[in-house]
Amino acid sequence: MLRKIIFPILLGVVGCAILIALGIWQLQRLDWKEGILDNINARLAADPTPLQVDVSEETHEYSRVMLGGAPTGRELHVLVSGTAAGTGYQVISEFAVTDGLTVLLDQGLLPLDKKAEAPLIAPMKVVGTLLWPDDQNDSTPDPDLAENIWFARNVPAMSDHFGTQPLMVVVSEATPADPRLTPLPINTANIPNDHLEYAITWFLLALVWAAMTCFLVVRVTRQKDA
Repeated sequence: MLRKIIFPILLGVVGCAILIALGIWQLQRLDWKEGILDNINARLAADPTPLQVDVSEETHEYSRVMLGGAPTGRELHVLVSGTAAGTGYQVISEFAVTDGLTVLLDQGLLPLDKKAEAPLIAPMKVVGTLLWPDDQNDSTPDPDLAENIWFARNVPAMSDHFGTQPLMVVVSEATPADPRLTPLPINTANIPNDHLEYAITWFLLALVWAAMTCFLVVRVTRQKDA
């Protein structure tokens, strides 16, 4: 009888060990992700500093900045849905900073029915967040330049299109604000962090695996007794 139950016991132990290891790995990933989110939240809570041109994604992403200048009137429309303000076009403007630089300014959501309305071109003061979005992937369609419709924010492509510095600032506050637009300030709510759910799933699977192993061992034992 011992030989008959060795294999299911071995299978149960190995299976549970693998599933528990996967759960522990997800808990480690949870700690890693929470550290990243804490760092981002600390940057978002910091006082804004004047925009500098010598910034990098690795060091300055999610840093709060302030700048003055004016939109040039040229803007790109990124079709989006599921934002806090609903469906529409995320407006990426060419923004002329007062020191002579031009950068990309994510001014917020434009309703679909206001696409043809003229932008506000006036001096403004902006508080926002430096961001290098990762919206682009292999399945993202190319922009429809004729209709001025883009399907993802892409800093290199958009800065090349306008000839600006490869920097994007996402508006939190603009004075005066463009009346067409609803700002979409950066927060960590939309950054996925599902590692705890994954860990619980793996641990529950380990529990189920252990229960199935016990059931199999008992069944084999009873067959032997019969």
